[in-house]
Amino acid sequence: MEKRLGIISILISNADIVKKVNDLLSEYSHLILARQGLLIRNYNLNFISLIIEGTTDEISALTGKLGRLENVEVKSVLSKIKL
Repeated sequence: MEKRLGIISILISNADIVKKVNDLLSEYSHLILARQGLLIRNYNLNFISLIIEGTTDEISALTGKLGRLENVEVKSVLSKIKL
């Protein structure tokens, strides 16, 4: 399968779940080209943005597992360019 570039945005509304998110990201670290995290203290939110490269199946597996975690919202955008 061909690979695609994309962006995954993760919003975490409960700090207790951050470890589980980080564990999942470590499991899929081979897909991650860049990562940026931001704590928004006023709202008690954690925001992580990822630049990724992988097959649609790999990316879907990651976003699916993240999306099933309680207090986690995930959005992804994939480029039309196939690598």
